[in-house]
Amino acid sequence: MPVSQELLDILACPKCKGDLRLTDAKDGLICEACKLIYPIKEDIPIMLIEEAQPLK
Repeated sequence: MPVSQELLDILACPKCKGDLRLTDAKDGLICEACKLIYPIKEDIPIMLIEEAQPLK
């Protein structure tokens, strides 16, 4: 089951508390302000700063 819109509406970037958006491939959450992608593994967003990847 993919990440629900309800969950996306309440999640915030743990670093800056900014808004997140789903990647086109639906495999991560992007914070435009921090230029980070938080991965989604097995339909669970991994919201740890140390797990985030830089936005390319």
